[in-house]
Amino acid sequence: MNNAPRILIADDEPLLRAELAAALAALWPEAQLVASAGDGIEALRLARELVPDIAFLDIRMPGLSGLEVARTFGSRTHVVFVTAYQEHALAAFDEGAVDYLLKPFDTARLARAVERLRSRLGTPPPDLTRLVQQLAPKKPPAWLQASVGNTIHFIDLNEVIYFGSELKYTRVVTDQLEAHIRTPLKDLAGQLEEAGFWQIHRGYLVAVKRIAAVNRDADGAVWLTLRGHPLRLPVSQRFQHRFKGM
Repeated sequence: MNNAPRILIADDEPLLRAELAAALAALWPEAQLVASAGDGIEALRLARELVPDIAFLDIRMPGLSGLEVARTFGSRTHVVFVTAYQEHALAAFDEGAVDYLLKPFDTARLARAVERLRSRLGTPPPDLTRLVQQLAPKKPPAWLQASVGNTIHFIDLNEVIYFGSELKYTRVVTDQLEAHIRTPLKDLAGQLEEAGFWQIHRGYLVAVKRIAAVNRDADGAVWLTLRGHPLRLPVSQRFQHRFKGM
């Protein structure tokens, strides 16, 4: 391998791609960014054409996920996963991925990833096939069973506006009712992103189609306004990257 490792970045957020590229240029000036992709299909095409030494892959992208793209690499390319969900990142790291970055990434964490990459470039990358099988998203349910008092309601997932964490329960809010389920919000977040739900706060998971506007108040806090519902929902700093450029 030559002295200029070749890097591919794939993420569907243009600002994050730009920030990551700039940070890598500062931390690893001898490395070469050979391609940047905005979705999984483009990432796969570029990876096959350019065969990069390293790929920074968002776990969740349109077209193909970062996991699906990584599975095609075999032992050719070292992978760093980029994710908003820590459970995915930790599993990837445990299975032998070079490293992971949590969104929004910080420079110190990236610097540690770069050091690990430097130390591993002379060794074959791990085969991530088993990891992809373990973390492949399951088909989200079409219905939820939720309780209102002593009554069990069958709720169409398409009718849910948001989920809110409440002590031992998770509140399910629709236009018609509010009910409760026992599934923790952090588990729902991983299951329902494919169904169009975004986690915006440790206490809230919202249907993207019901977001009307995103506002920043005078104190710098970010809030969502919902279509057809009066409640404003807070967006924590960890999840504000979702709304950059919107």
